[in-house]
Amino acid sequence: MAFDRFGRKIHYLRISLTDHCNLRCVYCMPEDMTFRPNPELMQDDEVLQLAGLFAELGFDKIRLTGGEPTVRAHIVDIVAGIAALPGIHTVTMTTNGVLLAKLAGPLAMAGLKRANISLDTLDPEKFKRLTRWGKLEDVWNGIQAAEAAGLTPVKLNAVIVRGYNESDVASLARLTLDNPWQVRFIEMMPFAGATDLQTGGVVRAAEIQERIEQAFGPLEVANDGQLDGEARVFHIPGGRGDLGFISSVSAPFCASCTRARLTADGVLRTCLLREHELDLLTPLRAGASLDDLRALILQAVWDKPWGHGLAEGEIPMNRVMSEIGG
Repeated sequence: MAFDRFGRKIHYLRISLTDHCNLRCVYCMPEDMTFRPNPELMQDDEVLQLAGLFAELGFDKIRLTGGEPTVRAHIVDIVAGIAALPGIHTVTMTTNGVLLAKLAGPLAMAGLKRANISLDTLDPEKFKRLTRWGKLEDVWNGIQAAEAAGLTPVKLNAVIVRGYNESDVASLARLTLDNPWQVRFIEMMPFAGATDLQTGGVVRAAEIQERIEQAFGPLEVANDGQLDGEARVFHIPGGRGDLGFISSVSAPFCASCTRARLTADGVLRTCLLREHELDLLTPLRAGASLDDLRALILQAVWDKPWGHGLAEGEIPMNRVMSEIGG
């Protein structure tokens, strides 16, 4: 088992399969983003080998991220390989949904359990402005395909950006009246690349909730008041689904963090919002023993920081969001 020095059991690994993406969301990357060449990224066998090492150390939940994980070659085979690893109970994915219309079924057959799908607005023009390249229709079709394939409960991730989509939160929340989905409102976090927008455009969870309650009245606490992953969960009275509020900036949930992240270039990052990293891919390619790699992972987990330093003005600048995997 992997514990940090604060006694938290770290058992949830987010693996970024690529820094590449088929959208260019304004809060994530510049439109002219240059991606890493494929040889610098973990190859399929390396992804499975490292995932297996983490499984041996007690990691039982893996979420596949990017960039956009569905643009990764052999994505269905990778999911199947990870799902077959001893000790892995759950494989999920965070995706922009653009390719889910054709991939949801095969991914579910391969062992994917759930999908978190990015959906920042229901307005096609705003969607285009936020994603620069995207079509809302593609994502909506992907959501329908995910639900039909059994990748449930469907969770929709909405990053709220001042001046772009803060007025859309009520329409997004309304989706939970008729659908058994969880719409999750996420405070924008600062990273390199779009830092000015990210720091100046934050809409805090309290404001988002207030906007929703102005439309629907007081929300009911859901999930017995417990966090669902990172989200505080509420319910519109009479609705079929739930609302989640992820307040990494205004109300951090660091005390309950059980996560680590493996970037697409094989670097272990134990806090999303801290720059400290440990390269695992280089020693793997240099022939390091499995015991050596396990020792590196356990030490990195032990050194996991208590939380981020946003309140003290510390912003991670060594990677843009798409290079970490969220």
